[in-house]
Parts: sequence; C-alpha cells; structure tokens
Amino acid sequence: MARHAAGRSGTRARAAQAARGGAPSPSRPGSGDAALPPVADDLPPPPPDDEPPVSDDYVDLAASARRQRRSVGRLRALVEHSIRLTWAADRRAFVVTTVLQLFGAAVIAAQVLIVKAVLDAILVVGDGGGVGPVVLPVVLLATITALVAVASAIQTNQQRLLSELVLRSTWQQLLDVAGAVGLRAFESPEFYDRLQRVQTNALSRPYQLTQGLVGLAGGLAGCIGLSIAIVSFEPALLPILLLAGVPLFFSTRRESRLEFDFAVAQTPRLRLRQYLGLVQTGRDEAKEVRAYGLTGALRARFDAVYSAYTDDLRVHLRRRTRLAVAGNLASAVFLAATLLALVWLVGQGRVTLAEAGAAIVAIRLLATQVGTLFKGAQQIFESGLFLDDLDRFVAMRPEAEQAESGAPAPASFGALHADGLSFTYPGSTAPALDDVSIRLNAGEIVALVGENGSGKTTLAKLLATLYEPDGGTIRWDGVDVAAYSRPGLRRSVAVVFQDFVRYHLSARENVGLGDADRMDEIDAIAAAARRAGVADVIQDLPHGWDTALSRMFKGGRDLSLGQWQRVALARAFFRDAPFVILDEPSASLDPRAEHALFQSLRDLLGGRTVLFISHRFSTVRTADRIYVLSDGRVTEHGSHDELMARDGHYAELFRLQAAAYLSPEASH
Repeated sequence: MARHAAGRSGTRARAAQAARGGAPSPSRPGSGDAALPPVADDLPPPPPDDEPPVSDDYVDLAASARRQRRSVGRLRALVEHSIRLTWAADRRAFVVTTVLQLFGAAVIAAQVLIVKAVLDAILVVGDGGGVGPVVLPVVLLATITALVAVASAIQTNQQRLLSELVLRSTWQQLLDVAGAVGLRAFESPEFYDRLQRVQTNALSRPYQLTQGLVGLAGGLAGCIGLSIAIVSFEPALLPILLLAGVPLFFSTRRESRLEFDFAVAQTPRLRLRQYLGLVQTGRDEAKEVRAYGLTGALRARFDAVYSAYTDDLRVHLRRRTRLAVAGNLASAVFLAATLLALVWLVGQGRVTLAEAGAAIVAIRLLATQVGTLFKGAQQIFESGLFLDDLDRFVAMRPEAEQAESGAPAPASFGALHADGLSFTYPGSTAPALDDVSIRLNAGEIVALVGENGSGKTTLAKLLATLYEPDGGTIRWDGVDVAAYSRPGLRRSVAVVFQDFVRYHLSARENVGLGDADRMDEIDAIAAAARRAGVADVIQDLPHGWDTALSRMFKGGRDLSLGQWQRVALARAFFRDAPFVILDEPSASLDPRAEHALFQSLRDLLGGRTVLFISHRFSTVRTADRIYVLSDGRVTEHGSHDELMARDGHYAELFRLQAAAYLSPEASH
C-alpha cells in the first residue's frame, strides 16, 4: 500500500489531502432538531487579533482572510483578468459603456465653464443690458445636459446587459470546476464555504471590478477637468479641496476590508440558514417535516440562525457607518474650508461673483467626482478581495484536468483486481476501507454484502473511479487505472446508486442522461426503459417521453419511488457500459419486481460484469462470488454454497434473515 501511495501522481496526492472536515449532505434533512448543528457551536472561536471581532460567533477565518489579501501585483493581475473577461463577454457593450462613462466625466468641466458664462450674461442683463448674450450659453448648457442624460440612459442599459453576460461567463467557470473536481472536495466544509462565497459574492465581481476601474477612470477624468476649471478661477482653492479626498481614501479602503472579513466569517452561518430554509420549503422534505411536526422546531432554528446573523450584521454595519461618517465629516471640513476661502477671495476682489458662482458649482461637482473616484477604487479593492475566492476556486480546474489526463482507457476489461485498498473520508480518523482486495472477471456477477457502515458503497465508488484510494491499486487487466484518463474509464462504467438522482427533467432526459451523446436515440431509450420495466409507465404519462418528471413544472408528473428506481435502472441500461455497479438496485421495488429483476439480471445485462450491493441475502444467492464486508474489511468471500458451508458471518446473517421470514410472526 505504501509503495502504491508513494507512486501516485502529484495530483492524486493533492487530491488525497485536499479537504478537511466533514459536513452533512445539504440535501438531506435530519429526522429531528437534534440532527441539525447548533447555532453557535458550529462556529469555531474567533482568532486573537488587534481588532475585536463583530461577535463571539466570528469564525477563525478572518486571520486567514487577511493573509489572503493580494499584493499590488496580484491585484493588478486580477484587474487584467477581469477586463479580459468583460471584453470577451461583449466588446461592443464594454466599449460603449466605457466611452459614455468617460464622456459624462469629460463634459463636467465644460458645464462649469458654461455656467460661468451664463452667470456673466445674467449679471450683464442685471446691469441693464439685453438678453442676447444669455441665449447661447443657456442653449449650450441645455444641450450638454440633454446629451449627458441620453448617454446615462444608454449606459445604464448597456451596463445591465454586460453585467449579465459577464455573470454568465463566471457561472460557466464555476460549473466547469464543480463538474470536474474530485468527489473528495464535496466531503469538505471548506469547499462548501468557498463555493458559497463564490456563488453569493464573487460571481459578479469581475464585472464590478471592471466597472470600478471605468468609474475610477471617469472620476479621475472629471477631477482633472474640474480642477482645471477651478484653477482658472483661483489656483489657491485646489490644494485645500484635494485634501478632502484623503480621509475618503482611508475610510473606503477600511470599509472594503471589513466587508470581506465579515463575508468570510459569516459563510458557515449563511450556508446553515440556506439549508434550514430549503428543508422547510422542499417538496421531498415536506412529508417528514409534517409527519414529525417539525415546522415549529425548524422555524425556531431558522429564526435563531437568522437572528445571530442579523445581530452580527448590525454590529458590522455600525462599524462601517462609523468609518463612513468619519471619512465624510473629515472631507466636509476641507470642503467647508474651501468655500470659506472662496468667500474670502471674493471679498478681496480676486474672484468675481460669476467666477464664485461657477466655482461653487465646480466645488460641489468635484466633491461628487472625488466620491466617484474613491468608490471606483473601493470597488476595485473590495472586488479584488472577493475575486481571490473565485480565482482559487477556478485554480482547482488544472488539477481536475490533470486527473482527467492519461492514456486512453480500454473499452472493457477481462479482469478487474483491487488489491489492498484503503480509504478514509476527509475529517474522519477511522478508515472506511482497510486492506480490501477483490476481483471481478468479465461477465461475472459479484455481490457485496454486509451490515450498514461496512464500506460497501465506498468500495463501489472506488471501483467506479469516483474516489482515489489512499492506498492499494485497482488494475484493469494488470494495468493500474491511475495510468488511464478518468473520463475514459467512467465511460465504461454504469452506476445506480442507492440515492440515485431524480432529475426534474423530461422522461426522455431522465433515461437519456445515461449517455448524453445519444440523447436523440429515442428507440434505444425506449428499449432501455422496457428492460427496466418502466416503459409502460412512461407511455401513460400525459406527454409520454416529453413529460417532465416533476410537479414543479406545468404538465409535469411525479413517479412512485419504485418507478423512479426503475428509471434509474433504465438510465444505467441505456449507458451500455461493460461494467455495471448496482447499489441496492431493488431497495424501492416490491417483492415480485425484486424477484423478477434478480432472476433476469444476467439476461438484462447481456454478459456484462456486474457488481451489486444488497442487504437482502435472498437476492445474492445466484451471484458467481460474494464478498462479505465488516468494518471496512473483507471477512469472507466465495459462492453462496461455499459461504454457507463455512458457517461464518455470512451464514449467520443469512439464517437471521431467513428465520425472520419463516417465523410464525412473519407468516402473519
């Protein structure tokens, strides 16, 4: 085992160490309130830091978040990536949005100068002159104002379109990674935390960062233009006014850091809140929630988690408000100083009344542009922090691609040997499998039996190449499967898990997804359904094969659990793979259907190699070979007759089940 583990590629080793901790599946509610993690205890204690956390519930993620903040070079790389992504989404919309943003900023200085011309003309009229000099500057001011309004309307609509297109691109990146990353990641709460932050905070950040950059450029252009206009009135005003931006710079930067730290710290709680909401609104959970009368308990738990979050949010927002107020008050002091200086300059005769009026407008507009400037800078900095999560998530893709690389996999095998397999789930100390060895020859039907938690499903996942073993080898015809590409191997495997997926799609798609490239082969799909015994059920649906198998959609229908299991079997049959894994394939079937399935299993699968898992010993008697698992180890193997003759664990369990069926109580 050690030799094999050492021989794994770097990708395999990293995958084995990828995630720590375990989390309950978010799709399965507990049977009662006790099954749900506690409100406060599910969060580790806060880290020691020079700045106290928002509340005692803060997790020890803020310190690591601070370590993750990128250098200037890193931020520049994220900015460049965001611009490329936005450019690729829609070049025309990007150019139009940028040009209109810069246009709006550029005409501000012209508006100020025209305002001065209007005031000069008004003063002339006030001194007894004609209204002629007023007409041209007023028309120019109205024209520019109208153009700015039109540009703003166009820009708003283009921004909305561009935002959706960039969001679509980032969603595609997320789905690419989520669809390729190893299953070990889905055993880790850290993976779910990062996925949650990417979904809620990071997906729109490339666009926001790009817009922040455009806003920064527009604000800078506006500041330069207005500064030139103010200098033309009186140069002494500008230095005082520019100082107003200093407190805004520090306050907005600090606000961004607080926002990122808060989002990181609250991620586990927000995931729990989302899960509790889904449990109370999901169709699959509704029966048990009502049967156990859990509505009140779950609502109370939901409210408690939500209250804990809003309590922290209030404290967080108070801190942000204090920073924003302090920054704006300090900025207002410099703005007031500038206006007082302007009044003094008017009194000294260095600035005319028209210039003073225009200067007041310019000062007010410059304050707005400074705010736009620092808002853009804040967007860049804050988005850069959140984009690090997206970037790290997307960075998992090369590892997944490396795992997918390798020699082309054979279409089938003559013999499959698993030797010395061991596997431990992330966050667990006890191995799920320990030194397990089994063999399957082509065309054989091999059964795995054992009590709950003995490792049967875990072994099936390893043989399906869904997990990498921590130790040991899986060989197809003597070749370690680590040498082959994972997608190639999986094309030769069909799996029906006990917790099979019920896709809320059409009946055709539910079966056809067994081999998505052949989705249009309706005759083959129907043949697979007939072999699984579900074709008649589908034909009787309102729209036949096009009926959605869910009441969530108009015209849709739901199936019984047994019918759903037959659909899952049909999906596996349609895949037409040489190696078929059936995990409790008859768990939801009635006894007659179960008996028919196993009696005809060899005919249905046409000489394919079959590994099936069952708790019902009556179904495994016809298997060519049976492996008995207990506590993650193979304790016995052989045919049914051999195992019964050995009078070991298998024989004991078989007799227990048989006695239950033959007892007088069972006969009634």
